[in-house]
Amino acid sequence: MALTSALYTGLSGLDVNQRQLNVTGNNIANVNTTAYKSSRALFQSQFYITALAGSSPTSNFGGRNPSQLGLGAEIATIQKNFTSGSLQATGKTTDLAIDGDGFFILKGAQPGYTRDGSFTLNSNNDLVSSGGQYVQGFGVDANNSVIPGVLTNINVPLGEKTIAVATTTARFQGNLNAGGAVAAGSSVLNGAPLTTVGGATTPDATTLLSNLALLGTPGTAVYNVGDTVTLDGVKKGGAQVPGASLSVTATTTLGDLLSFYQGSLGINTTVPPAAGIPTPGTTIKSAGSVGNAIQIVITGNSGKGNALSFSSSNSVVSFADGTTAGPPPIASNPSGESLPTDTQIVAFDSLGNQLHIYANVTLESKTATGTTWRFYASSPDNVGGDTVIGTGTLTFDNNGKLTAQTGNNVTLSRTGTGAKSPQGIALDFGTLTSLKDTATVLQQNSQDGYPIGTLSGFNIDADGSVVGTFTNSLTRKFGQVAVATFKNTEGLTDNGGNVYAASTASGTAVIGSALSNSAGSIRSGALEQSNVDLSTEFTNLIVSSTGFSAASRVITTSDALIQELLNIKR
Repeated sequence: MALTSALYTGLSGLDVNQRQLNVTGNNIANVNTTAYKSSRALFQSQFYITALAGSSPTSNFGGRNPSQLGLGAEIATIQKNFTSGSLQATGKTTDLAIDGDGFFILKGAQPGYTRDGSFTLNSNNDLVSSGGQYVQGFGVDANNSVIPGVLTNINVPLGEKTIAVATTTARFQGNLNAGGAVAAGSSVLNGAPLTTVGGATTPDATTLLSNLALLGTPGTAVYNVGDTVTLDGVKKGGAQVPGASLSVTATTTLGDLLSFYQGSLGINTTVPPAAGIPTPGTTIKSAGSVGNAIQIVITGNSGKGNALSFSSSNSVVSFADGTTAGPPPIASNPSGESLPTDTQIVAFDSLGNQLHIYANVTLESKTATGTTWRFYASSPDNVGGDTVIGTGTLTFDNNGKLTAQTGNNVTLSRTGTGAKSPQGIALDFGTLTSLKDTATVLQQNSQDGYPIGTLSGFNIDADGSVVGTFTNSLTRKFGQVAVATFKNTEGLTDNGGNVYAASTASGTAVIGSALSNSAGSIRSGALEQSNVDLSTEFTNLIVSSTGFSAASRVITTSDALIQELLNIKR
């Protein structure tokens, strides 16, 4: 009986050690498998035959320990080691690794969970695993905010065009030189004396342009139907004023010409002039002692930043016959601290058309409490001919900190362009300072509008957010990769192919995002390596083979003894 039991004991030793060899061999085979988790075989002894039970001491007997005969070993469990493997950079955006706890969620015939993040985009731009299963995550709503709790496929529509976004806010940075002089003086341009054709009446705003004549030649009309009045080569504060033109028709009046000059030159008539400075705008005045004659007077806004200048090489007025009239003379030279040139603002309308907006600032006053600056905003893209779109003040305290801003919400007309109209833009000067410096500097820092763009690439953040980048520099969130965690990770069932399934032992998956619910972070452009330790596995090979050999010796020894018994002669 004892020898037969020894045979089966040795057999159990062969069984457990060869199974450990299987586990070790599988680990070694998967040493380069992405995110593979090694296993180990744990042994336990089988049940024991109690030959003699133990007893406790008495007054007459000292007691004895039990006498038991073991019947070999068996596999207690094959245990997964879910410690993280090292991360290896791949540079491929769709390669993902979880740094910490958690599993990616896969959708296929059966839901699965994996640490293998060797994903790619299929022909529909869905994120899929190497086995073709859909990677699950959370979608976004119309405002590009993640919708938590509802799993869906992750789709990144590369090549998709985004709609244009109209600018609503433009932000500025810089310093307005508080050491400069307060703005003084205005550009005053007086035109040549004009009368009506024939000189019988004095022109007024209702007089047709085709009925105007120079005082010296009252018989010849200055403007004829078909002529074009142009502004070209004009500078304002050192910056080029965009060219503009007015076509002379049978109904064009002197008032239309005044509005054209005023709007094209960006003269803001809503600004009250300081003492001693003329009121800005375009008007007509009597030509003095000359009968029935007037002059066109163009008065700019105060300050050096609004100084108007004309180049004699550029025409101001052109006629249908090809002749031109030069610019009127400048009567004053404005001064004061201002921008050396206008700051151009980048902005877009709702169709993605770029808008050309200019901002200029001049030092309006200095008081015991600080400085006050006035900004002027203009745009040739303001439909209707008037380039003026707004003006306001910026007030700074004794420390050069902005304390108030007025009039910083400007409005452009986009009537007839197909874009949304009117378009309001908030000019945010909140980070400006007004301190003593060598010059005034005003720069646009940012704006929130965009032209149409094409989705050209994407990144996946540490929390799993999939953020697309468009050719117009717009970024937009397209979803968030979901992560599942389990109370008992070792209770998962390995279905092969680097995919696990939940079981009653693992508990229900807790689904959320990376960096939440104890889940680790997601690393894009990296893959998790196998956690197999080859040195440990080679040691296990030696131990297992030694154990197997020893168990086989038990069998051969038992067999030899049985043969001895069979060979006994009576």
